[in-house]
This record gives sequence, structure tokens and C-alpha cells, in this order.
Amino acid sequence: MASIANRRSAMALYSSATSPYSHRTRIVLAEKNINHDIHDVGEGERPEDLIDLNPYNTVPTLIDRDLVLYDSRIIMEYLDERFPHPPLMPVDPVSRANSKLFMYRIDRDMYSVLDQLEDGPDSRVATKLRKELRDSLTVIAPIFDQKPYFMSDEFTLVDCYMAPLLWRLPKYKIELPAQARSVNTYAERLFSRESFQMSLSEIERDMNS
Repeated sequence: MASIANRRSAMALYSSATSPYSHRTRIVLAEKNINHDIHDVGEGERPEDLIDLNPYNTVPTLIDRDLVLYDSRIIMEYLDERFPHPPLMPVDPVSRANSKLFMYRIDRDMYSVLDQLEDGPDSRVATKLRKELRDSLTVIAPIFDQKPYFMSDEFTLVDCYMAPLLWRLPKYKIELPAQARSVNTYAERLFSRESFQMSLSEIERDMNS
């Protein structure tokens, strides 16, 4: 494994143009303006060198010289520590732990629903899943009236988690109710960031059109 990684002079990311997990990793790379190469991996495709690098054969997979990382959360936290400016996680342990808990809950409560929708369930199940995600976002809407970002005055890794999810709502025909207006305002704030626009694949651009 090390010999393959050592042949790479630049940081490289194996990424899917449609996966929200790859997308949120690309947002971090763009936010920190990290020089890197993107290797697009299409659905059903797995390059031979990716199989050698990652025993789970999944994307995103990050190669940084002799280091190979997989799982988007591990990659995102590594990038934030490896390239500390601008910082995307709080410095103090309590706030940092809270941010990690937010990310865990977003994965558990929201990304899990996206994953099920992506699997193409029958219409009855899809309707139930859309309602579940819409209700989850509506419940947390009041927090976006308090701070410009997710429980923070500054853009953080938690926002990198939220942005791909919110961007995909039109794809899954999820329209938020009036009482969740602050979520839409927050989403537009995320989407207007230069790093977010840079992170989008061509396929992702069409998801919100």
C-alpha cells in the first residue's frame, strides 16, 4: 500500500460526483484551498489502485503521500488538523466535543434517511422518508435564527456536513414548510460561499436547478 501512495506527489481524493459524503470532503478541501487532484469514480466503477489502497473499496478515499484515509469524517477532521487555517473546529475540548456530537447526530438522523432514499424505495416508503427528513430539519429550524452558522458565528465542519444534505433536498422533492424558513436562509448562506461553489461537480450543480 505504501509504495502505491508514495508514487503520488500531490494529495489525491478518490471521489464520487454524486455522493454527499464525497461532496462534504470536497468542501473542506476547497475551504482550506488545499492543492489536490480529484479522481472521479463513477457508480459501479472501482479503479484497481483504489482496491489496493482501501480494503473497503469505498469513496471518498484520501491519499496524502504515504497516508491513506477513508471514511469522510476521518478525512475531514484530518484535513482540519493538517491544514489549521482557517480552523473549522473549535479549540476548546467542550465545544469540540459538541461539534463532533452534532456531526454524529446529523449522520445518524439525516444522512441515514438520504441513504435510504438513494436506494430507491417504493413510493410509500419514500414519502415516509421525505417526511422524516423534512420534520427533522423543521425541528432544528429555530437554531438558525440565533447564529449565522450551525450553532456558531463561524463556518465549521458541521456546516460542511449540512451543506450537501440541504443542496440535495430538491433532488428528493423535499420542500420545507414556512416555519423552517430560517433553514432555507441558512442554506443560501452556505451555497453562496466560494468554497461550496468550487466543491460542486457538474452533476451536483444540476441537483438544485
